[in-house]
This record gives sequence, C-alpha cells and structure tokens, in this order.
Amino acid sequence: MRNAQKKRPSEAAKGPQRLDNSRFAPANRRRLSAPALRTFLAIADLWGLTEEQRLLILGYPSRSTYHNWCKQAREHGAFTFDVDVLTRISAVLGIHQGLRILFPTEQLGVAWLRTPHSAVVFGGRPPLDLVTSGSQDGLLSVRRFLDGARGGLYMQPNTVDEAFKPYDDTEIVFR
Repeated sequence: MRNAQKKRPSEAAKGPQRLDNSRFAPANRRRLSAPALRTFLAIADLWGLTEEQRLLILGYPSRSTYHNWCKQAREHGAFTFDVDVLTRISAVLGIHQGLRILFPTEQLGVAWLRTPHSAVVFGGRPPLDLVTSGSQDGLLSVRRFLDGARGGLYMQPNTVDEAFKPYDDTEIVFR
C-alpha cells in the first residue's frame, strides 16, 4: 500500500463522533425555543405542575423572564434559549414520550410520576420530585430510567411479558 493510501491512526480508529457544533448556533436555538416552550407548557399543564415546579425544571429563571418567554411563545414571537434550558426541555419531552410508551393512558403516566417509587434512584420518593429538583441531572436521571424501562429494565412485567416462553436449545439454529 502506498503512503498516500494509508490511513492515519487518527482516521482509522475514530472514537465517538462529536456533535455538530452548528446545532448550538444561536439561529438553531432561536428556531427551536418558542416551539419547545409551547410543548413544555402543554406537558406541564398535563402533569399539573405549579409555576414554582415549572421554574425549577427550566433552571429557575426569574418570574418576569419566565412570563416574558411564555408571552413570546404564545404569540409565536422570537427569543433564544441557552443550551441548558433547551436540554432541560428536551429531557421533559423524553420523559413525556417514555410515559406515553409505557402507560396506556396519560393519566396513568402522570400517576406514576406522582407515586413514590422504590427504585434506588428515587429513594422512595415520587419521580416528579427528582424532575422538579432544579437540577438537570435530576431530569436526565428520570429520562434515563424511563428509557431503560422502555428497554425492559426496572418495571414490572406486563401482559406481553407474561405470555413469553423462553427459547430452548432445540429452537436455536446456527447456519
């Protein structure tokens, strides 16, 4: 192989791909901010969150800033969230999606959020306490828990699981 055809070690063994920095560009964040907040507010209404809980989830902006954001979002105005606020809202969207997948009704998903849970991450408290703790880590922990539950971890078996019969050696065929 000629030198020109050899790959450099850094090219041959690339690690995890870095995020495209353009996703953090002000223009992208501005484009996403109002629709993200409108969606967040709809979920917050569904979950029955107080204004204080909403502020905590959003990283505790001042009340006047929060109300200005809400007004701008309702009027389809333009404003730009920072990456932290968009990440927090993204976590809420992921939690909402996980609940919609895991529970047959929105009410059951909200009940799960509000019911004390024995998983170590919740410490016997309702998952909503972690969601409204004010930390991004709390939001992401609940999101990760639900993502794991969607993959079959943590939650009690459902009717589909109860009907499952394990494979035995005769059913496994190697070709």
